[in-house]
Amino acid sequence: MKVQRALFTVVIVIAATVAMNALAQSTLPGRGQSPPPLMLDSIAGRDSFEFYCASCHGTGGKGDGPIASALKATPADLTSLARRNRGAFPSDLVVAVVTGIGRPVPGHGSPDMPAWGLIFRGLDPLEPRVKLRIENIVAYVATLQEPAAGADELGARLFKTHCATCHGLNGRGDGPLAGQLRRLPPDLTRFSARNGDVFPSERLRRIIDGQDVASHGDREMPVWGDVFRDSRDGATSDSAKARIDAIVKYLQGLQQRAALPGN
Repeated sequence: MKVQRALFTVVIVIAATVAMNALAQSTLPGRGQSPPPLMLDSIAGRDSFEFYCASCHGTGGKGDGPIASALKATPADLTSLARRNRGAFPSDLVVAVVTGIGRPVPGHGSPDMPAWGLIFRGLDPLEPRVKLRIENIVAYVATLQEPAAGADELGARLFKTHCATCHGLNGRGDGPLAGQLRRLPPDLTRFSARNGDVFPSERLRRIIDGQDVASHGDREMPVWGDVFRDSRDGATSDSAKARIDAIVKYLQGLQQRAALPGN
């Protein structure tokens, strides 16, 4: 009896999913009226997110998908999960909400959100593939996170002024001067992922201050501690330290989790 109820639930949820995808397709200009397929062949995080999630959450994860206004509850803004969790992406919670095994938490989903774990298992008999699809979706959502610090905060302003020309506005090493350097600037969003998801704040403070050498082993990066102490705006050792701390805090808000296969 329990198995029959479970199968019936899967059928109902799949039907609702097909209806949502069809509605999303019909609201987009220039799209045909043929119904979309039930199961996407690709298990890449971005592909799965755009196929199954973007109709409600939007392609950028802001909660502004084409059918968002038709729902009883506004879809969550998925880009602010880390900011609302003190800069750390709550992967376990997101996995629980996506799979449907966790009770929805305010700001992370609602009872109206489909239980995608149930849907994927109803459409795909290969459990490892279902598990990987979910992991890839969660990993992709992690890449959508906005910095924990606001654009007007001190760390964001200092990073934009002193660091972004090499490291890029998002810290990924793609600034306008990156291609002119002997060595490409490192991706500053991967510190936590390379350190067991622990952000090495003290080491970064020492590197920015010039007390330690960056992992690439050269001194091409300016010694910002000296720059801040030598500035002409009345800077002191304490204010230089405050600026370095602000940049480190901003970098912590940029961190991403380790990428999974297919992302």
